[in-house]
Amino acid sequence: MKKFISSRRDFCRTTAAVATSIILPREVMACLGRVEKPIKLGMITDLHQDVMHDGPARLQVFLDAMKKEKPDALIQLGDFAYPTKKNEVVSKAFEKAHPKTLHVLGNHEIDDGHSFDEVAKLWGMKGRYYTEHVNGLDLVVLDGNEKPENHQGGYPAHIGEQQLEWLAKQLKTLQGPILVISHQPLAGPSSIDNAEEVQALLNSAADKVLLAVNGHTHIDHVAREGKVSYLHVNSASYKWVGGSHRNKSYPAEVHSKFQWVEYTCPYRDSLFTTLTIDPASGRIDVKGRESEWVGKSPSQLGIADKPNLTDGQEISPQIRSRQLGPVEK
Repeated sequence: MKKFISSRRDFCRTTAAVATSIILPREVMACLGRVEKPIKLGMITDLHQDVMHDGPARLQVFLDAMKKEKPDALIQLGDFAYPTKKNEVVSKAFEKAHPKTLHVLGNHEIDDGHSFDEVAKLWGMKGRYYTEHVNGLDLVVLDGNEKPENHQGGYPAHIGEQQLEWLAKQLKTLQGPILVISHQPLAGPSSIDNAEEVQALLNSAADKVLLAVNGHTHIDHVAREGKVSYLHVNSASYKWVGGSHRNKSYPAEVHSKFQWVEYTCPYRDSLFTTLTIDPASGRIDVKGRESEWVGKSPSQLGIADKPNLTDGQEISPQIRSRQLGPVEK
């Protein structure tokens, strides 16, 4: 399968045109000036090694691309792989691919019985939430998996009081510029249940916060709340469609071994992106990448577009090129 995906690189092309612009807070420009040279971050999210039959091959396409991109750090935004011996084929490959590899905790990392603290320890993370400094850029990595007091079951999507206090302290004391990273969105579709509280904190530090980035939603989307933009990075692998829209997209032998694949509309090729932060131009470039559906698309299965998505292209096998800058178009 690795050979199959790699052979489709000509189809899975980098998008040349900039799809849309995202506005950076004007206040953050002075802070961005503290960065001496461009910073590049390689990002992949929602690989779902334990759902997909070809997770290692999808990751390898990303890692091969990053050898050419030469980013300053690699970041996986969650729902990567259960922290088991079997899955070291992806976790070790990721960690060995770059001197600075960063993990974010997704909600599915605990599906095999580990706790989030155990996952963080097994992956060598500083903690469930932490900060990292990359060539003048402060990364604030959050854990959106905490349980609220009134949790009714299912996967929690919440940032608790202790972590909020920690976040407020980081936003106050870090010099910035700051990139906020989480698995669950902090704004837009499927955002954490106390998103407004977090948004208020980030808006209070709009002179430092460049952008917030998340995975989880398996869409290509940007939300904006107040002065801060929130980038939803699409999954490396698929769009989840659920049991009522189960479909056979691969040969029977794949579905017989990987039961959850039929609950998805897979992307033929691995999706990922690089964010390049350029202090000279005051701009962030998001590098696009396109693929196509394997089998039927969600719309062909009768799934209606979500009303809170804006341009009709968010649910698609792509990550669009974007520019983030200080001047409104």
